[in-house]
Amino acid sequence: MRSDTVRTELSLELLVHGVGGTTPQTMLNDPRVTRVCGDDTAGIYRRAEDADAERRPREYGESPVPDAYSWCNLTSGDGSRALWLLLLPFMVANLAHWMRPPVSRPGLDRAYDVLVRLLALSLTVLLVAAACEVAMDLVAWQCAGNAACAGGKSRLSFLAAGEPGRRIAAGAALPVGLTLLLWWLSRRTWYAYESQRPLPGPQPDEREGPEVTPLARRGFWYGRRLVARLRAAHTAAGLLTVAVALVVPPLERDIDVGGIGILAAVGWLLTGVLAGLTIAVIAVTCGMGRSEHAPDEALDPRLARAMLGGTAAALLATAGYACWHRQGWNAGGRLPAGEAFGWLALVQGLLLVMLACVAHLMHCSGGGRAELRGLGGPAIALLACSLGGVLTGGIAQRVADWLDRGATPGSGGAVAGPPVLLSWQASAIPVLLLVLAVVVVVRGRRLLRRTRALVPKVESDYPGEEHDPPRSRQIAMARARAELTDQAALFIGVIGAVAFLLGAGALAGAWLSGAVPGRAGAGAPGWLRTVAETAQGLGSWLVGAGVVALIALGRRAYRDAGARRTVGILWDVGTFWPRAAHPFAPPCYAERAVPDLTWRMTTWTRAHRGRIILSGHSQGSVLAAAAVWQLDPATRARIALLTYGSPLGRLYGRWFPAYFGPPALTSLHGELHAWRNLWRRTDPIGGPVHLDEPGPPVDRAPLPDPAAYGRTEEHPLPAPLLTHFDYQADPAFAAERGALLGWLYRNTEGTLPPQGQGNGGRSSG
Repeated sequence: MRSDTVRTELSLELLVHGVGGTTPQTMLNDPRVTRVCGDDTAGIYRRAEDADAERRPREYGESPVPDAYSWCNLTSGDGSRALWLLLLPFMVANLAHWMRPPVSRPGLDRAYDVLVRLLALSLTVLLVAAACEVAMDLVAWQCAGNAACAGGKSRLSFLAAGEPGRRIAAGAALPVGLTLLLWWLSRRTWYAYESQRPLPGPQPDEREGPEVTPLARRGFWYGRRLVARLRAAHTAAGLLTVAVALVVPPLERDIDVGGIGILAAVGWLLTGVLAGLTIAVIAVTCGMGRSEHAPDEALDPRLARAMLGGTAAALLATAGYACWHRQGWNAGGRLPAGEAFGWLALVQGLLLVMLACVAHLMHCSGGGRAELRGLGGPAIALLACSLGGVLTGGIAQRVADWLDRGATPGSGGAVAGPPVLLSWQASAIPVLLLVLAVVVVVRGRRLLRRTRALVPKVESDYPGEEHDPPRSRQIAMARARAELTDQAALFIGVIGAVAFLLGAGALAGAWLSGAVPGRAGAGAPGWLRTVAETAQGLGSWLVGAGVVALIALGRRAYRDAGARRTVGILWDVGTFWPRAAHPFAPPCYAERAVPDLTWRMTTWTRAHRGRIILSGHSQGSVLAAAAVWQLDPATRARIALLTYGSPLGRLYGRWFPAYFGPPALTSLHGELHAWRNLWRRTDPIGGPVHLDEPGPPVDRAPLPDPAAYGRTEEHPLPAPLLTHFDYQADPAFAAERGALLGWLYRNTEGTLPPQGQGNGGRSSG
């Protein structure tokens, strides 16, 4: 090794933490830290004593200066962000967009994009329709028009005095306000977190090929145009949903009373306008995908203004139409527009079936490994639709119970209750939970059997020790629990299939019977009627309790920083990906974090001509890999990657194979060569990368956990099970870091190559 170079050139260890919001003080093991660059949201921190390390590199010799990139405030720092829990279905639907199988046929890839975006659009319509159901149907139409319901509620007195059309027009303020709030949040979070310009790098054609992941494209983390178009389309869809709920009841009344009169003609004209705008929204949603080969700077302001202006004008026109005086119009039953829930469920079911077919064809044509034989994306999309249905039904059921003083929906109380389909969907929840309980019991028995089978293996890993059965079972249980992660696909597949069948059964039951389950089973045998009534009552309570629990969790996270960090873990996993399918999903932190890391590594190596050990734990290793792919070859030649507790191969490679599959990770290894991965058999998240490539292996042998079986001179107290944490405390960490740094000094030149040149990190010898 060239000692002169080591003494005069500084090296960095850039630490990137994982889920849970690790503080810079913990990462650097020092209470006195200073921020080198960045802001309160995300920044690079250093120990106070190392603040001017670049001015005195000889003092550090071959020891790297530790820098900590803290990005926890991107996900768990702001208390108000906990309210995004209510939009969990949007986040899950956005995940489904990225879980596609690797494919070599662009037509199938395009079809997958369109289907997922249409499913995401249906979820926006479902959420706004739920708000319409609560404010316009249950409150304004049913309760305010019924003296028995509105009599004891002084806050509804202003609605009770008006005509039905004017009442529902007033109730439309809630869904319209919700839609505008979602638009504002999406626009605000984009400018606050995601509008980070990527680092200038090589032209797209310099890094193209079947083995190169799309994450290496310059514009991958800057999809501004698509998000803006989808935001306009989803906002317009929300406003159109409200407009449809406004126009259907008065139109039905005008037709029943006067046939095709002037008012009915106006209603039909407005219906035609709404249909045309709906087609335009669908066309915009399907019309354009992501432009990833270059930063997507272009916008479509005229299209957005025309779409939003047109839908706003149509909404105002329908509100005026609904408010028109109609002599003798009295509300009764449920709002006619509420029947749209059934058609929406049918559309979602058809889209899911089509998405599953496309994903299966992609898997068959693209090859490679993908969970559930390529059906992971459709399964997650089904989960998003199920979550949307539970939230919709739960909110509607709770409001109906409050208005009707706890009466069972459809039992003849003061209000008719929410649409029949929502009651059928709620009744399916106990059945789904029963199946879930059976699956958990089966998995629990297998876990115990696997634990017993692992005990001899555990004892063989600690030879020469006096083995203690409870200690052996403790270690074996930790390993068995960690293996459950690899079996998650089967669990999701079974639950998804049962949920789809139950959803189809609920839709069929609602349409065939036209009544809630309790009444639909009135003529059935006694035991069947009892089961139906029990499922309806229990399901109504469960979905309502689920929504209340979710809101309570959000309120607690708003006030309690510890709970907020727990909620932030969901964001760390679910919001890594850009908002390519749903613009109202929680913001993508990687569109800020990845440019931060690439800018830091590139500018520092150019200014100080040093080397960097990029050290990523857990989700931080995913950010680190994404940042390396964005580097130019000259900078990449001076980077070594150290990952530990990494889900790159175990989770991302399986569930996102088009982006982190074996070809992509093999390409990353080829571009770096200096990459080592540490893992433990007890870690439920991290695991080996499993790359079969000639050359230095990426995976080190699994680290022992616990470090010692019993008490020894080196470990006089019982060693704890570390599972996913404290990798840096293992001696192997320092050894691998030193080996990587030594490799960099042996295989890179002392001066930085010009930008755009270099050997891409490959050894020249």
